[in-house]
Amino acid sequence: MSCVVHWFRNDLRVSDNPALLAAIAEAQVRGLPLLPVFVWDPAQAHATRWVPQRMGRQRQAWLAGTVAALDAELQARGSRLQVLHGAPEALLPEVLEATQALALHAEDIPAPEEADQAKAIGRAAKRLGASCTWHWQSTMLAPDDLPFSPQALPAVFTTFRQQIEQASIAPRTPLPAPQTLPPAPELPAPHTGHIPHPATLCATASPDARSSFPFHQPTFAPGERGAQAHLAQYFARRMPHSYKATRNGLSGTDFSSKLSPWLATGALSAAQAIAAIRGFEAEHGANDGSYWLWFELLWREHFRLLHLKHGSALYRARGLSQLPTPPHDEAAFQRWREGRTGEPLVDAGMRELAATGWLSNRLRQMVASYLVHDLACDWRAGAAWFEACLIDFDVHSNQGNWLYVSGRGTDPRGGRRFNPDKQTREHDPDGAYRRLWGTA
Repeated sequence: MSCVVHWFRNDLRVSDNPALLAAIAEAQVRGLPLLPVFVWDPAQAHATRWVPQRMGRQRQAWLAGTVAALDAELQARGSRLQVLHGAPEALLPEVLEATQALALHAEDIPAPEEADQAKAIGRAAKRLGASCTWHWQSTMLAPDDLPFSPQALPAVFTTFRQQIEQASIAPRTPLPAPQTLPPAPELPAPHTGHIPHPATLCATASPDARSSFPFHQPTFAPGERGAQAHLAQYFARRMPHSYKATRNGLSGTDFSSKLSPWLATGALSAAQAIAAIRGFEAEHGANDGSYWLWFELLWREHFRLLHLKHGSALYRARGLSQLPTPPHDEAAFQRWREGRTGEPLVDAGMRELAATGWLSNRLRQMVASYLVHDLACDWRAGAAWFEACLIDFDVHSNQGNWLYVSGRGTDPRGGRRFNPDKQTREHDPDGAYRRLWGTA
């Protein structure tokens, strides 16, 4: 048996997926089956230095639902998804050898852990005589179209944004979904595995009616069909026009776009998101609200490009700064995680995060600031807790934002401290959010 392998990473969709389309094309040219795989690494659920579980139940449930939705899309096109169970860098070379695969295609992810995996797999594939092609596809702007090289990327976001906008770079056009896929080969049983069934994980994740992202409800379904349905209803109600005015809200389903959970798993691409925004503006007109959605997507681009420029330096204790290793108070970190700091708005936010896997952008900044600047804890601990909890965890944005708040990244002010009293007066003056989460 021989085949072409497509490894789904953070691109869990069939539409606008250049890596998948390249794998299909190669399989068709060679007259070979195509093996679509997703790798569930059980280490994702293990304890780390900072947290008891690297990927918590809420995030696992969202991911499991997305993988199930992807499998359904593949089956509708004559294929199916093989879920592999193990470390990718160990398992995928075994699969390449077992199937006598000639080629592997996958998304290029510039974060250090993911990049190390790709290097290890590439070396093993070379020994086996198989090619590996890594496709850059997670941004809306192609790196080759930028007015600077990755190493010349402006450190400050505002400078980056201004140069992008002055250059009038067009986002790439999303690619259509394939109508059919080559048949999938049988994979030897020892290599197959599973993620717990989405229904099981959703049950153990304990749905909370207070959630601002109730993904247990059909209107917030995981997967690309859920993403496209959400986009359609969001734009049909002309919500982009009010986005800037409401984006600092704390609770509810409509104060922000809620696109990030689908973007995080790749069920929605950034190119698809900006294409929908541009289509909305062409039909209904642009304003500050719709512009701010582009603005937020540019932040996402900047954090990814920072990884191309700085790589593992973004993961050092000092980050990009020359500051000493940050202090850490484990007892204070534990109180922060559990929503027991004694600061009511912070505690309310941390309770929502733990219960639902979601937190508003305003509160993410505030609780991060409180951990670093008020409790004098290590920013890396906070980043690890967000990784465990957030259903929209994105390694690039998570790392970039924590570095930014702590003053160890690219913030020209050298860090951001959010005054809890001021934040409470401005964003929860009537105490509604604190009452909702039992801290008022």
